[in-house]
Amino acid sequence: MTSLHAFWLAGRQVTGETTFDVTSPWDGRVVGQVSVPTEAQVEEAVAAAHAVRDEFAATPAHVRAAALDHVSRRLVERTEEIAQLISAENGKPIKWARGEVGRAVSVFRFAAEEARRFNGGEAQRLDTDQGGQGRLALTRRFPKGVVLGIAPFNFPLNLCAHKIAPAIAAGAPIILKPAPATPLSGLIIGDLLAETELPAGSWSILPVANDRMPALVQDERLPVISFTGSEKVGYAIMDSVPRKHCTLELGGNGAAVVLADFASDADLDWAATRIATFSNYQGGQSCISVQRVIADATVYDRLLPRIVAAVEAQVTGDPSDATTDVGPLVSEAAAERVESWVDEAVAAGATLLTGGKRDGASYAPTVLADVPADATISCEEVFGPVLTVHKVDGEAAAFAAANNSKYGLQAGVFTHDLQTAFRAHRALEVGGVVIGDVPSYRADQMPYGGAKQSGVGREGVRFAMDDYTYERVLVLTGLAL
Repeated sequence: MTSLHAFWLAGRQVTGETTFDVTSPWDGRVVGQVSVPTEAQVEEAVAAAHAVRDEFAATPAHVRAAALDHVSRRLVERTEEIAQLISAENGKPIKWARGEVGRAVSVFRFAAEEARRFNGGEAQRLDTDQGGQGRLALTRRFPKGVVLGIAPFNFPLNLCAHKIAPAIAAGAPIILKPAPATPLSGLIIGDLLAETELPAGSWSILPVANDRMPALVQDERLPVISFTGSEKVGYAIMDSVPRKHCTLELGGNGAAVVLADFASDADLDWAATRIATFSNYQGGQSCISVQRVIADATVYDRLLPRIVAAVEAQVTGDPSDATTDVGPLVSEAAAERVESWVDEAVAAGATLLTGGKRDGASYAPTVLADVPADATISCEEVFGPVLTVHKVDGEAAAFAAANNSKYGLQAGVFTHDLQTAFRAHRALEVGGVVIGDVPSYRADQMPYGGAKQSGVGREGVRFAMDDYTYERVLVLTGLAL
């Protein structure tokens, strides 16, 4: 019997009038049945969040921190259960699913730490001018209001955590919408939050359909929107509500640049292994997966066969098998899109070095060379287990090639030279530069976000808290400074 998953409305578990099935992309089995909120229930959640915003903002830091610590500990205790759930609904190999739970554990722990120390300001003497004699400015940060968090399918637990945990830490009520394909992981966070003493109404988790989101986006009671997903949808949201604060974490086509000094056999083996792993982890369904390899001509011929061999060594198959590296994409339609982009590139003259085959929702790890610059797979985010390899002459050409994209999320630069690292940091038009590794590295406490069409604002617990709050200055008068 398929279990029915209720949703969370203002901190309590309820059901609606209709349901939908969540199915495994690996074998099509029904993983769970999810209850859908009615329009009246959505309105109740929004009204409750709006009504509790002042109370929640004034909640003592230790109360919010204790709740976040509790969720972190409970995630540890339920790691295997939750990892199995992620793998079932998302198709993510179980080893990556376990890693995702571990990251969510850290996110809630980091948020608890930030809740305890977050004040966002300082005392500033104003008597630097005569008119400010005896005056002191004290700056603190206060929530902008209720946060509407919209999470994607590719990290169905951790990216929900990146919406919820900073909001609670900052004292901002949140309404979270998990992705329709993978709502179960987000709903389980509600199980853990319900065990805490947070005020009723301060959080809701509502698995509503995408076509019901415009009304929520437009609701004036939800002044902050945090969205992770596609470029098209993200900018449509921001364009529709220009007076709201929007944090958008959008797409990328991450470049791994291998420079001439990274030339020993050990160097190239390391680069090839990291590139192969992180072009294919999560089935390539990560905004910072390796999509483009840009290699100096002096190392290209030695690097390319290593990459192909490392990609072919990736174990594909059943995501529940602990040895599996690459599972299915989120749906057969997603795999068909990747297939069409690869076929288009090959038809335009690209060389298929390995992979290029689809089986249902699974797509074989694929390497392409000689890809035309105007091919779709060169210009857009593939969001699948495919990488392209390009040869360039010198550092300047490599950085120019990495920048030749409408996206700018993160880049990886394989070099040993510190001066080169600083030049890369200055030259590359991205939100993050990773030296000595792929662009796919993310620590959940660091600022994370993009340039160009990869979005606006930053995630990472403290940085999201800054986005959810604003500075308010208090001027004290008549002091003996």
